[in-house]
Amino acid sequence: MPFMAEQESTVPLLRLDHVDKTFRMGEVKVRALDDVSLDVIEGELLMLVGPSGSGKSTILNIIGGLDSPTAGRVWYRQRDLSRFRSWELTRYRRETIGFIFQFYNLVPNLSARENVMVSTEISRNPMDVAGSLRLVGLEERMDHFPSQLSGGEQQRVAIARALAKNPDLVLCDEPTGALDFATGKRILRLLVDLKRELGKTVVLITHNSAIAPIADRVIRLRSGQVVEVHENREPVDPEEVVW
Repeated sequence: MPFMAEQESTVPLLRLDHVDKTFRMGEVKVRALDDVSLDVIEGELLMLVGPSGSGKSTILNIIGGLDSPTAGRVWYRQRDLSRFRSWELTRYRRETIGFIFQFYNLVPNLSARENVMVSTEISRNPMDVAGSLRLVGLEERMDHFPSQLSGGEQQRVAIARALAKNPDLVLCDEPTGALDFATGKRILRLLVDLKRELGKTVVLITHNSAIAPIADRVIRLRSGQVVEVHENREPVDPEEVVW
């Protein structure tokens, strides 16, 4: 029987309940998720850790409304996300989710300010654009184009863009994967501060187990299943992690 993530007594922000996901590749069916149940608790930094092919990205896509489960349910604030219609999923993504990707996906011919502004134009209750860039330390670079920014600065623009939507849930797909050690630590610090200072719920996926101690909880995945859930009662400061 697959490992079942222990469920909290309080109502979670989001819950995956016995979720399966199967992809068809020609005549072959690939089971990416196998009976996965887990909670995302409001205000926590949750880390999903596992090797390539373990199901991390599939879970993130389902949580983010980019994909739907083959079986099982997904609950967001006690609403059945897995039964949302297409327009409801679009609204959920626009109003609820802030995405941060490994590769920054900035529009090259827009300035940092304009890249952030793109997300505010589709949000119901956006943050101030300049304020979002100030939070990530780029107030003096907001009129620069991506080609004029370092990789770390571009990732900070991507974080500001996600924040500017004022989302309930920030989803991070290997946000330090394309960065050097020092810059990666700076990004981890920003993500921890999102939780501590702004009260955001952050879900981060990574193959890098060394950064797991910064999270409130760590869920380890293997072959599409949850194999371990660990709570860090005293999360480590990002400055202390080494990889």
